[in-house]
Amino acid sequence: FEGHAQRTDSGVEFWLARDLQHLLGYTKWDNFLNVVSKAKTACEVSGRAVADHFADVGKLVDLGSGSQREVDDLMLTRYACYLIAQNGDPKKQEIAFAQTYFAIQTRRAELIEQRLLD
Repeated sequence: FEGHAQRTDSGVEFWLARDLQHLLGYTKWDNFLNVVSKAKTACEVSGRAVADHFADVGKLVDLGSGSQREVDDLMLTRYACYLIAQNGDPKKQEIAFAQTYFAIQTRRAELIEQRLLD
């Protein structure tokens, strides 16, 4: 997961949804978009601006003929990736791993914060 992080010119960390799709074991973009839709709903219900965490972008992909075409993609924040993992199919090993990963990262951050406060 961390190895797929990218940064904007201004240093903002992000992941591309089409990369995350494969990391989380989804072969079909449409199936993955259903999970993204649930994650966007969770983001909105939590009171956060969806556009701040899920930004529509285009991405050039190579075609077999040597040409390229643009496909839809999304730039995702770490929070968006977390929400996608939480709304994914827990029967997928990759989703179960991602859910555990984010739980551990959250706990680690809590412990660091607690030590700083002590």
